[in-house]
Amino acid sequence: MTDGSIVVARPDKATGLVLLFHGVGASAANLVPLAEWIVKARPDAMVVSVEGPHPSGAGAGREWFSVAGVTEHNRPERVGQALALFRDTIARWQHASGLGPDSTTLVGFSQGAIMALEATQSGDPPAMCVVALAGRFARPVRRAPTAVRFHLIHGADDPVIRPGFSLEAASALQQFGAEATVDVLPSLGHGIDMRVAKLVAGYLP
Repeated sequence: MTDGSIVVARPDKATGLVLLFHGVGASAANLVPLAEWIVKARPDAMVVSVEGPHPSGAGAGREWFSVAGVTEHNRPERVGQALALFRDTIARWQHASGLGPDSTTLVGFSQGAIMALEATQSGDPPAMCVVALAGRFARPVRRAPTAVRFHLIHGADDPVIRPGFSLEAASALQQFGAEATVDVLPSLGHGIDMRVAKLVAGYLP
């Protein structure tokens, strides 16, 4: 856990854990408004906006992996190198909450979504539900753990990560037998609006 992570809600007897992961160059504070929506929908959950572990090479905010010179070829390796710490961070918050993967939901935006999605592709799944906002897999889908629900939400006008990545991922996950949904929202770029917040709240298990 990094010092900048923000515990938005911590009920005395939490029955769920929701971890939010921001995009590159942002911080835990950026996802607090979305986290507050989640608290309204799941008042019984511990909700944490997690700060990325490294200073962003973009000059502000934090990141899980560098995007300087990132390509389709080198992205998987960078994500792979970051996954151990990412999974360890999830495990630490699970320990802090007293809850396990079967009570955990990961909500990621952009780079945070990439990390959350890729965390399901090897080893034991760290969560029962992944909500990916404006994200993608670093590599094509390799498997779909049956215990994990996937919800992909994307802006139709996203200039950073094309919405086709979410459409293709949802289709691949479904072919692997996963429960997966995809929402592509008109007139939304690379961001989060009220429509996204409502969808996220509705998809929480």
